[in-house]
Amino acid sequence: MSEREPIAQDTAKGPPEGDPRIRGEKHPVGRMIGIGVIASLIGIGITLLIDWFPTPASDAAGDIDTLYDVLLICSVPVFVLVMTIAIYSVVRFRAKPGDMGDGPPIHGNTRLEIIWVTVPFIMVTALAIYGWIILDDIEAKQPNELVVKVTGRQFAWSFEYPKEKVTSNELVLPVDRPVDFRINTEDVIHSFWVPQFRLKSDAVPGLTTKVRVTPDRVGDWEVVCTELCGFGHSAMRAFVRVVPKARYEAWIARRGQQAEGGGGSGGGSAGGGGGGGGQTASAEGEQVFNANGCGSCHTLKAADASGNVGPDLDNISKANAAYIKESITKPGAAVVKGYADGIMPQDFASKLSASELDALVKYLLEAQQ
Repeated sequence: MSEREPIAQDTAKGPPEGDPRIRGEKHPVGRMIGIGVIASLIGIGITLLIDWFPTPASDAAGDIDTLYDVLLICSVPVFVLVMTIAIYSVVRFRAKPGDMGDGPPIHGNTRLEIIWVTVPFIMVTALAIYGWIILDDIEAKQPNELVVKVTGRQFAWSFEYPKEKVTSNELVLPVDRPVDFRINTEDVIHSFWVPQFRLKSDAVPGLTTKVRVTPDRVGDWEVVCTELCGFGHSAMRAFVRVVPKARYEAWIARRGQQAEGGGGSGGGSAGGGGGGGGQTASAEGEQVFNANGCGSCHTLKAADASGNVGPDLDNISKANAAYIKESITKPGAAVVKGYADGIMPQDFASKLSASELDALVKYLLEAQQ
C-alpha cells in the first residue's frame, strides 16, 4: 500500500499546476464577454462608417440601407463574440508543451445551451419579419405605374414600353413615377440590377419576374448583369436615365414617331430601293437595331448608342452590304482586330426575318454617310 500512495498523490496532481482547469479556476466568462462587447462596439462603429452603397436614386433605397445597417448591427456582435471566445479559449487553455494527457471531462450546460439557441432564434425571426415588412411595402402595387418589359440576352439588355409601343436599348424613366419591371430572358439566366435603385431580380428562362421601384433622383445610372452568363458577362451593361416628366414624354413621343415610320412600310418595302422606301427602311432598321439591344454593345450616333463592347458602327472598316450582313449573321467570320470572338450573339440569322435584316443593313450603311 505504501508503494501505491505516491501514485495516488501523483494522479491527484494531474497535469502541471499552471493549468487553470486543475487549480479550480473558473472559466473567465466575464472577461471574455467584456472583450467581446468592446470589440463588437468597435466593429459596429467601423461598419456603420463605411459607405457601402452608391448614391440612392429610389424611394426604397433609404429603407433598404437602414435594413442593411440593422443586419450589420446584429451580425457583427454575434461574429465578434463567437470569435473572441474561440480565440481566447485556444490561447488561454492550450495544452502545455509535453502534456499528452486527456483534457478534463466537461459536461453540457443546459441553461447555456438554451440561451445560445433561443437568442439567435429570436434575433433571426425578428430580422426576417422586419425584412418581410420592407419587401412587402416595396412590392405593393402603386397607382399610375409605368410598365417596362426588360429582356436580357447575351450580352445586352432591351426595354419595351408596351402601352407606349416603344422599344429601346436605353432605359429612360420619369422621376417620381412608380415603375413595374417585368423581366425575362431569351437565352440563359441573367440578373437585372441598378445599384442606385437597390433592387435586383433574376431573368430566368421561361419565367417573368417582377420588381417595382420609384426613381426619385434625376441622373444617369448603369444597368448591370450580376449573373455569370458567358464570355461577355462583364460587358453586359446598359444605361438608365431618370429624367423629368416633360423630357420623358418628349423622348417617348420621338421614339413613337420613329416606330410609326417603320411600321407603315409593310414587309416588302424594307429592302426597297426607291427614295421613299429607303427612308422607311431606315426607320425600320433603327427599330430593329434598338429592339435587339445592339446599342448596348456598339456605338452608333444615329441611334444615340454609346456601347463599347463591340466595334464602333459609325466607322465600319468595310462599308458594304455583304460584309455587314455577314458580320450580323456570322459574327465569327471576320472578327475586327482588337475584339474577341464569341461575345456577339450567334442567333441573329434565325431571329431576324429577311426584311428586318435588310433594313438593319441598309440603316447601318446610311449611318456611314
